[in-house]
Amino acid sequence: MTAPPISRLYEQLFRRALFPAYESGLRRRRTLDWLADYERDQWLDPEQIAALQWRRLKDLIGHCHREVPYYQRTWKALGIAPEEIRTLDDYARLPRLSKADIRENFDDLKAMSHRDSLIYKSTGGSTGEPMRFGCNRESNDRRTAVMWRGYGWAGSRMGRRTLYLWGGAVGQPSRAHQLKDRLYNAAFARHMLNSFAMSETNLADYARAIDRYRPDIIVGYVGPLVKLARWMIDTGRRVSSPHAIIGAAEALHEFQRELIEQAFGCPVFNTYGCREFMLIAAECEQRNGLHVNADHLLVELGAPLAENGPGEVVVTDLFNYGMPLLRYANGDAATPSQRACGCGRGLPLISRVDGRVLDAIRTPDGHVLPGEFFPHMLKDVPGVERFQLVQRQLDALDLSIVRGAQFNEASLAYIRREVAKVLGASVTLRCHFVDDIALTPSGKLRVTVSELSSAGTAGERP
Repeated sequence: MTAPPISRLYEQLFRRALFPAYESGLRRRRTLDWLADYERDQWLDPEQIAALQWRRLKDLIGHCHREVPYYQRTWKALGIAPEEIRTLDDYARLPRLSKADIRENFDDLKAMSHRDSLIYKSTGGSTGEPMRFGCNRESNDRRTAVMWRGYGWAGSRMGRRTLYLWGGAVGQPSRAHQLKDRLYNAAFARHMLNSFAMSETNLADYARAIDRYRPDIIVGYVGPLVKLARWMIDTGRRVSSPHAIIGAAEALHEFQRELIEQAFGCPVFNTYGCREFMLIAAECEQRNGLHVNADHLLVELGAPLAENGPGEVVVTDLFNYGMPLLRYANGDAATPSQRACGCGRGLPLISRVDGRVLDAIRTPDGHVLPGEFFPHMLKDVPGVERFQLVQRQLDALDLSIVRGAQFNEASLAYIRREVAKVLGASVTLRCHFVDDIALTPSGKLRVTVSELSSAGTAGERP
């Protein structure tokens, strides 16, 4: 089934008339101008994109030296002059910015000429520590444009019929706010399903909602998508198949992609972003890695957490002149890719997003195992329907498993053998068989979780 023909006509009307009238006319925002620029720049060759990125970075560095007290003070203390930053290697020697740095220097990170015009937002606090930050209007509008470009690679366009399996409103919004949201979503041809309300007993309601709306695109948190997909496969339920599904807000592992595609009968696209920068990278139609938005951001991958493994993600928004976050370490890990994509875009690739840096597994002898190991290993174990690996102490791991009919003693023996190969005898693996694995309070599924701090009992990160 596909969306009704009238929706095709509305999509054209919205993209060509309604949205430009609203965004460029009524709101006087340059989102569509920025989108046109980004659509053009993605086809530059890698060297041209790198040169464009460097020019924008140099302009931002100069601005920070003139206008941002935090960088003025920090660079002076370190004896750093902006003119001495001549290459990306020079830039990589600047101190990283942490969440703690932002909290402790909040006002001094604001540019003097933008102090009264910033847009403020907050992170969701997935590590237990929400953080407030600001950006200027141009940066905010450019982020929206970059999101439309990246989602467009999966076929998601303005006004195209889209269902969001997303987080619901927290608290009790006012009637006026609820009406505003309904009108806004209706205009954008969006239908919202609250993933926070999903449970084992109401999955049929979500399937019926998809059938009623018949979306062209589904955008959702990976965890709820996996939960719904598993139920559909187990019950034989089919729904109106969309053109594509976009996984967002959490790492998408290959076993999860395969499960969602089997259930929904359409391709699944991976994206990577965070609240501080919105969309950082996304898969194009080739789905051969995620293109980094290098004409909008500088994304560095730090020293690998383990040999040939992922590196820590460090990001700079090239257009946030209001509250510049230079070399901000967002707590994630990703694996670089050296391949060129067959799509022809000059934007660089990362092969995958590995999740939180803190969710790497550590051992008493100092070994660091990327959290990606467990979904990679467990995806081929017969009878493992869902799982979650939690580390609460250095010398022990707790693996919760939802078993299917195929799970047997050989499955368990295989798991213990493979874990022992990489972690040795210094870590005890405790397996627990459970009926379900709860999502986080934000409606997501974390498959590998470390409750150790990044320092202290876990040791310093390499």
